Amino acid sequence: MSAPPVVRLPEWARKSSPLARGARGVRVLLREGGLHTVCEEARCPNLGECFSRGTATFMLLGDRCTRRCGYCSVRTERPLPPDPGEPGRVAEAVARMRLRYVVLTSVNRDDLADGGAAHFAATVREVRRAAPGASVEVLTPDFQGDLAALATVLEAAPEVFNHNIETVPRLFPRLRRQGDFQRSLEVLAAARAHRPSLQTKSGLMVGLGEMDEEVERVLLELRAVGVDIVTIGQYLRPSRGHEPVRRYVPPDGFAVFEARARALGFPVVHSGVFVRSSYGAEEVYREGGRR
Repeated sequence: MSAPPVVRLPEWARKSSPLARGARGVRVLLREGGLHTVCEEARCPNLGECFSRGTATFMLLGDRCTRRCGYCSVRTERPLPPDPGEPGRVAEAVARMRLRYVVLTSVNRDDLADGGAAHFAATVREVRRAAPGASVEVLTPDFQGDLAALATVLEAAPEVFNHNIETVPRLFPRLRRQGDFQRSLEVLAAARAHRPSLQTKSGLMVGLGEMDEEVERVLLELRAVGVDIVTIGQYLRPSRGHEPVRRYVPPDGFAVFEARARALGFPVVHSGVFVRSSYGAEEVYREGGRR
């Protein structure tokens, strides 16, 4: 198979996001606590903006993932054992940062019997203790379809449950070989069934070789399992060793995706070139979620 043609990065897909003075304090606090963020590990283009605003998305269970997805820059290595002190340190950082909205995610931990679910739940509870007024969003792996593990997380009562579908079914075998499209849908459906009042959320990237019609079908399936909030953003290649960009969707293309998603009944849609699942998560949550 021949290599895909090189697609040049357009100016509107370049983001200058310098680290302002306030960002240094966030980085120092994270390093002091031995904490990881998906902002740094995934080389997010919004890092400078978010750190400068005093926000970050905490990545639990270390910085080594048991899966290897073609688009992700988080390293794939044998993970270290879970750190029992991490939930408390995350909660301390939340309190020091005075966060009103906390997003917790993790690497995939297929090496653990529960996929790290108990660690998620412990962190939610510690955050509740340290910052009782804060709302919590969990962005979890699929736990290999283990609904008991999912229930462990949900019983800690986060306000938002997020699990990203990431791409269209046709591309899963190439991009997410250890994932499964239907399994991800089942996890989202089970979260809604477990706690009907819960806001559920999912996101996908475009630019990986999908067609617009496939994106619309994914949106239809996400809405059919009760997802309230959907995010759609442009895939940006973290390095030359990752999946190449097949197309750059212009800003007006993201406006079309948003209109289609709203027409399908999503109460909240966040669609744009630099949109990421946890980017502006508090504002997205405040917009309304499930109505």
